[in-house]
Amino acid sequence: MTEITDLFVKIITDIDSIDMAEAEFKKMIADDDELKNQYVEWCNENGSSFRNGFLDFCEEYIENQNSVWDTLADHDEDA
Repeated sequence: MTEITDLFVKIITDIDSIDMAEAEFKKMIADDDELKNQYVEWCNENGSSFRNGFLDFCEEYIENQNSVWDTLADHDEDA
């Protein structure tokens, strides 16, 4: 399942808007049955719905990225 999460990250980093990233991903799964099946499997494994799985991933990814920056900022303040 790493491949699909790599795709999620690529879409998120290539497109500045979450709404546009979601639209692009939905277009991709509409055009590719294999990708759609991988996404359904990923959703099932991660307890996400088909409708919200990509957005759930986006939120978690962004929170993790912000956490990294917060940690770095805290470290700079301690120095």
